[in-house]
Amino acid sequence: MKITEVKVFPVNEDRLKAYVTITIDECFVVRDLKVIKGNAGLFVAMPSKKRKDGQFKDIAHPLNQETRDEIEKAIFEAFEKEIRSMGQSLDELDRDEDD
Repeated sequence: MKITEVKVFPVNEDRLKAYVTITIDECFVVRDLKVIKGNAGLFVAMPSKKRKDGQFKDIAHPLNQETRDEIEKAIFEAFEKEIRSMGQSLDELDRDEDD
């Protein structure tokens, strides 16, 4: 498996920092991944759907840690590149939240 494209769509919300779309092997697209600022730093949330009982359930997710790591690495690299192109850094993103 190879992630062949990552599109980052930054947002200016409290915890949500971006929506992400990835393409795998130039033939499979996964939309609505999210870059979220948690207590321990940034993390990638998989696309999910709210169930009738109010819980969220992932609708697409990696089946092993190696694949998750590869997806997260590609997303964080693209996210940082997008943030830098906007004239910001990840450190500034952190400071903006602390204000």
